[in-house]
Amino acid sequence: MSDEARKSYLVLARKYRPQNFDAVVGQDALVRTLRNAIETGRIAHAYILTGVRGVGKTTTARIIARALNYTGPDGTAGPTVDPTDDCAICRAIAEDRHPDVMEMDAASRTGVDDIRELIEGVRYAPTSARYKVYIIDEVHMLSKAAFNALLKTLEEPPPRVIFIFATTEIRKVPVTVLSRCQRFDLRRVDADVLAGYYKKICGLENVDAEDEALALVARAADGSVRDGLSILDQAIVLGGGRVGTDLVRGMLGLSDRLRGLDLLEQILRGDVSGALEILQGFFRDGADPVVVLEDLLGFTHQVTRLKAVPDSAVEMEKAAGAEEIGRLKALAGAVGMPALVRTWQILLKGMGEVGAAPAPQAAAEMVVIRLVYAAELPDPAAILKTLTKAPDSSVPPAPRSPGGAAYSSGGGASVAAAVSVPMPMDDSLPNPDRAINTLHDVVEVLQASGAHVLAGQVRHFVHLVRLVPGQIEIRPGPDAPARLSQDLGKALGAATGMRWIISVSSAPGQPTLDEDEARARSEVEAQVRAHPLVRKVFDLFPGAELVRIHPPQDDSMQKPQERT
Repeated sequence: MSDEARKSYLVLARKYRPQNFDAVVGQDALVRTLRNAIETGRIAHAYILTGVRGVGKTTTARIIARALNYTGPDGTAGPTVDPTDDCAICRAIAEDRHPDVMEMDAASRTGVDDIRELIEGVRYAPTSARYKVYIIDEVHMLSKAAFNALLKTLEEPPPRVIFIFATTEIRKVPVTVLSRCQRFDLRRVDADVLAGYYKKICGLENVDAEDEALALVARAADGSVRDGLSILDQAIVLGGGRVGTDLVRGMLGLSDRLRGLDLLEQILRGDVSGALEILQGFFRDGADPVVVLEDLLGFTHQVTRLKAVPDSAVEMEKAAGAEEIGRLKALAGAVGMPALVRTWQILLKGMGEVGAAPAPQAAAEMVVIRLVYAAELPDPAAILKTLTKAPDSSVPPAPRSPGGAAYSSGGGASVAAAVSVPMPMDDSLPNPDRAINTLHDVVEVLQASGAHVLAGQVRHFVHLVRLVPGQIEIRPGPDAPARLSQDLGKALGAATGMRWIISVSSAPGQPTLDEDEARARSEVEAQVRAHPLVRKVFDLFPGAELVRIHPPQDDSMQKPQERT
């Protein structure tokens, strides 16, 4: 290439910037609306164009400015939707040297003084063009004061003045500004449309490009025409004028992406050594641990979506290669939804841990190990179905309302099953007027009279030897308070209105109420553990613990909304 050619070289994104509506890519609705507006003369005084980077916001604004100011080669033509190459004013606008079309970058001129300067110029009529056009790029960067200063002029601008705003952050633009503009949302360009456009450009540049390579470039562009052109420009230079599939794949790091899919497969297969080996390969190549987890998160989302909606594979294939989608579909068919949900949750939490950890690589390894072992956990819902259908289970399925026996395993899973066993049940609410015939009666009378501390001491420390109306013989435990018998006699007398004699005996007496309840609980737990259904649960969850036993419930006592 000669020195002159080197000096005049333009990157593809600038060289092939659209100059008229016919050249705009992937924005058919926008182009059709603007064409109709220009042809019918229904020109708004303010437009706002929004969309992601590289979809044509600023380019469209410049095309509108040229189309509205078109005068033709003889200076007599009116606004047009056709090419404007033969117009001197349009060429001056394209070269950014016409005084009536001013382009302002709001990212670098954010203050109210900049807007005041712009408003001062609005008062003057166009010098030679039909319309005075103000193009403000990244308008969301303006300060609040600048927006407020612009509002009145924006609502009622002088004749022949048009504002065109462009932004990637439409939510940051005040609603008072949006309400004064016609809004156009520029969509991401589909990958197949981009691939066809890049193939056309390769033909114009005399570049030999494989269709699959251009498809990879289009998918990497993520809907942005400019991003894809920059990638294509780099691929042409790297390949020396030829764009091959392997070259693009290596340049974009897509081989690493497929390695990320290999890592997810090893994780869901439960192969901890294979998963850690692939992860170490990423680290040796200098990959960021957070980025690796982000890729795993993306793959997990894709597999889960394919699992939930298999028909989405056709749509997803536009954004990913056929090989990648095939492997994702295979994973979706082999892995259950609970495992995918657990994988998503662990990855989401693990990304925060890796970002905050002093050793991110070690934290990423711990996340992967956790994922592998979580993938091996059985599905609790499937286990419950198996248990309730077990031939040795003679009890009905567990009710939806709280009941049955609850178990907690080290993995955090819990299983509930209804097991009919006798349970010690307390009597009804305390009644101070009831007859005192047992130690239970004594405790309830004390509780009803407000002597809760004394009632607790009786439960914990008192062994009953003999009880008749008006007289109780007890053996206090070694840790009982010294004044227990005196306090008990006074409290019972005050609660019942009769004299009570409390005598202390050395006879063994009955077990305390707490000891009685502990013995009853042990008997119930032994019955629960001996039940075939519960034994099967413990076999499926080694190391599980019995943490709570609920009394069996009568369906007739359930609330209507709790019945199943």
